[in-house]
Amino acid sequence: MRVLIVSATAPETDSIAAVFRNFPQHHIDRLVTGVGMVATAARCAQALTRERYDLALNLGVCGSFDPALAPGAVVHVATDCIAELGAEDGEAFLTIQQMNLLAANEFPFTDGRLVNAHPPANATLARLPAVDGITVNTVHGNARSIAAIVARFAPQVESMEGAAFMYCCLIKGVPFVQVRAVSNVVETRNRAAWKMAEAIDGLTRAALSILKDA
Repeated sequence: MRVLIVSATAPETDSIAAVFRNFPQHHIDRLVTGVGMVATAARCAQALTRERYDLALNLGVCGSFDPALAPGAVVHVATDCIAELGAEDGEAFLTIQQMNLLAANEFPFTDGRLVNAHPPANATLARLPAVDGITVNTVHGNARSIAAIVARFAPQVESMEGAAFMYCCLIKGVPFVQVRAVSNVVETRNRAAWKMAEAIDGLTRAALSILKDA
């Protein structure tokens, strides 16, 4: 199987890349895109045009809005959306669908979201909680904006790249999975409470198990 592993930063996948040789049944390429949707979309589009992959696997950390998903939890982001894509209308926010710039089910969207409707059959993936994500340019760290985004989209996790990755894979018709580990609760920014090492450790173990099961 030809696999593309995508992460925003190198530390998120360094431990996995170090043991690619343990999976001789796969040809594995690694892509470190840089942080954010623009970098991810550009780099993923380039990679998916250059080669045809049997699976694209996006690995990274995320923030959690869901009290049931504490730091260290590993999740399968089954749906995602570009949360800031739209317009302000006074105190209200209008999505691009509400602005009639895009139909709710216009490809690659499903009811206004990017959906992994056909994830690969994989025993490890099936055991991970399937969650709804949002992708943002600015991670939330203000009580008012957190309350607003929760009311608007009811997200469980947020990242800065996931929707861009999913968009590219859907456009290219490449089977894909977005797997993330919770590094922090979404709250007023409190870097001291982040569990980055624990998140990356859990992410690494889950990713290696997914590759073993693939």
